[in-house]
Amino acid sequence: MKRIILAAAAVLGMAGAASADPVLGRWQSEPGETGGYIRVDLAPCGGQVCGTIASVHGNDNTSIVGRRIIWDMNANGGGRYSGGRIWAPDQDKTYRSKMELQGANQLKVSGCVGPICRGQTWTRVR
Repeated sequence: MKRIILAAAAVLGMAGAASADPVLGRWQSEPGETGGYIRVDLAPCGGQVCGTIASVHGNDNTSIVGRRIIWDMNANGGGRYSGGRIWAPDQDKTYRSKMELQGANQLKVSGCVGPICRGQTWTRVR
């Protein structure tokens, strides 16, 4: 019984730590070539961070709303995240990904092939 209580406390403690992660919340991408942008909800998924497309603006492709765009992102401390994957809607391809908080309201999000990365700076939506 003692082990069950300790295990439950550990799981709840990890969930509390994940919910306090400063990257969690709603973020807005940079506008694409046509001026459209997406809003992404970053949330805990297991012990990692995942992102789901919450809304699409300036583009008729609303079929991507609800689709996971970021998954398996690990917090490395200091506002840095790595080890995840990102889906690029404009190319319909998946890349290795990393993220880095820049202050409280900007997030540099990158997708990488080998040592070459392409990225955007997302803005926190209040």
